[in-house]
Amino acid sequence: MRQLASFLLLLCPLGAIAQTIESDTTQTIEEVVVNGFRISGNVLASSPVQTLSHADMERLGIHDMGDALKRFAGVQVKDYGGVGGMKTVNIRGLGAGHTGVVYDGVQVGDCQSGQVDLSRFTLDNISLISLQIGQDDNIYQSAKSYASAGMINISTLQGYTDRNSQSTRKKTQLAATIRTGSYGLFSPSLLFHQQFSRLGIGAYGSYERADGVYAFKLKNGVKTINERRNNSDIETWRGEINLDYQFSDKQILKWKTYGFTSHRGLPGAVIYDNTYSAERLVDKNVFTQLFYENQFSQHIKLKAAAKWNYSWSRYSDVPASGYKEDIYRQQEAYLTATLWSEPLQGLHLSLAQDYAHNHLSMSLSQAANPTRNSLWTALAANYRIGQFTFNTSLLATNITEQVRLGNASDGFHRLSPAFSLQWRALQDLRFRFGYKDIFRTPTLNELYYTGIGNRRLNPEKSRLWNLGATYSHTFNHTLQLSLTADGYFGNVTDKIIAVPKMFYWQMMNAGKVRQLGLDISANAEKRWGKDWTLSVTGSYNMLNATDRTNPTDIYYGHQIAYTPRHSGSISSLLHTPWLDLSYNLLLMGERYSLGYNIPNNRMTAFTDHSITVSKDINFLKQELHLQFDLRNLGNKNYEVVRFYPMPGTNWRLSVSCKNNKKENKTR
Repeated sequence: MRQLASFLLLLCPLGAIAQTIESDTTQTIEEVVVNGFRISGNVLASSPVQTLSHADMERLGIHDMGDALKRFAGVQVKDYGGVGGMKTVNIRGLGAGHTGVVYDGVQVGDCQSGQVDLSRFTLDNISLISLQIGQDDNIYQSAKSYASAGMINISTLQGYTDRNSQSTRKKTQLAATIRTGSYGLFSPSLLFHQQFSRLGIGAYGSYERADGVYAFKLKNGVKTINERRNNSDIETWRGEINLDYQFSDKQILKWKTYGFTSHRGLPGAVIYDNTYSAERLVDKNVFTQLFYENQFSQHIKLKAAAKWNYSWSRYSDVPASGYKEDIYRQQEAYLTATLWSEPLQGLHLSLAQDYAHNHLSMSLSQAANPTRNSLWTALAANYRIGQFTFNTSLLATNITEQVRLGNASDGFHRLSPAFSLQWRALQDLRFRFGYKDIFRTPTLNELYYTGIGNRRLNPEKSRLWNLGATYSHTFNHTLQLSLTADGYFGNVTDKIIAVPKMFYWQMMNAGKVRQLGLDISANAEKRWGKDWTLSVTGSYNMLNATDRTNPTDIYYGHQIAYTPRHSGSISSLLHTPWLDLSYNLLLMGERYSLGYNIPNNRMTAFTDHSITVSKDINFLKQELHLQFDLRNLGNKNYEVVRFYPMPGTNWRLSVSCKNNKKENKTR
């Protein structure tokens, strides 16, 4: 079908030229559109990878990063509620510290806590979100990208480049969005991009505010609390400036500067009937990064990046003892370079070298104010022969530290191997198998936080095996069905936990966890003509993540905290000539707030239903997008984190306007 369409496209210009010669007239050629199904990347990959595009998130009514990631198999999102609540990601029960985040090709880090708060990022400027678990097929990446069990890749609308280095963008792109909704939500944003011959200039800015006051009902023991959430307000500014210049078809230089500031209240836990909280958090973050790529030939290419990051946060509270304020400052310098080559047909090799210099200063008394220097070196290979694809990598990590006060840790040095294998057994059926040995370096808080940190901590080691199968088939050119199933087994040793020591708590290597799980995902898409489409996507996760530290402990073999044994999601989208209608369901099974699985620690299962209606209107070469979301239709104040009730039924209305000009393709 594709060959026939290409042949017809070639004939059209030839026919037009012949007609011009004979009659000296001009013929207008109508646009030819070839429709086909896109095969999910998770079906083709050697290890689990899941993606959501900007269009997918718009139609499904997804407006924040936490909602997007909840739809991925094997993911648990810790959500503390409210419009500005913090959101961190836990993959397969490993903990948020084992999840890395890449923003437009460069790693985002937080050496203080080891967790990236994903509420910092807005989806209005996001082109693609992907989640990779285990060994990636793409070995053309930074060395630090191999240092996590799972990786979240975020590509912006201005920085998006696919794996073939092809970027599709409009010559002039201007988009404005205004969003309003429950709890005083008001959020405008503006996106601009201008593409010249070789120079691209772009900017993005957004503002968000909400009072966050919502009624909730919560049952504490035998008592039911009817209150209103307080101290949940937020005011946030985000901005980006982007430049990219193409020296030639093989060389490109990109520069990005990002700024973020947030003032928000931390509503706190609702314990018994106490809803009061005076905790406040101010975050400021700015980073600038420079990216360069040179594709010397089809067989060798090089990319390099440099980044400087500065973060400042102020935590304040008014406890009974009086006003309290803590200030933290982080500075990071980061360098990375990756060389990729194809010495033989089907064999790809890469060598990556990264360096990071981190410094943390704290206003706490007797603060150590540590400095960390990190080196990552990764050697990776990808080989394809016949129906087999094999990937392997070896990561060397070397970390040293110094402190202003006291003694520093001894540093961390380790080799981390990983591999994945895919076999295409049939045209539509693939099997995959993989292993990853990785570790999480203790954070600077865990090592040096005054009174709690332990400078003798060992890294938290993780070993994860994955065995899966994928299937995708198109029936009669109108129905596509895709299925994936991955079973996995893992062990975490030297797990870092807080242990009570007489009159205080201290961080210790006192934990072992075993994971045994199953991730299943399915997608079916049916088309009627070019204007009617029905798509249904579902995922199911089963995970037994149990404590294996000491057989004499009463909680030995119990499920670890905040990890449900069963969870899943269903999304359906109906596209019609008049509007798009979607329905979303999130299911979270029973889980426990502590590792001791007794009834008092049990958290009940919940479901969250939402619907979205959207409409696109074209006028005066502009595209107007209207969208209305109604979320939590059951009006349940369920808890993702114990004693942090989520909002009940709430709504959002979005209006977007963008130019609708012809797109240009650049390389």
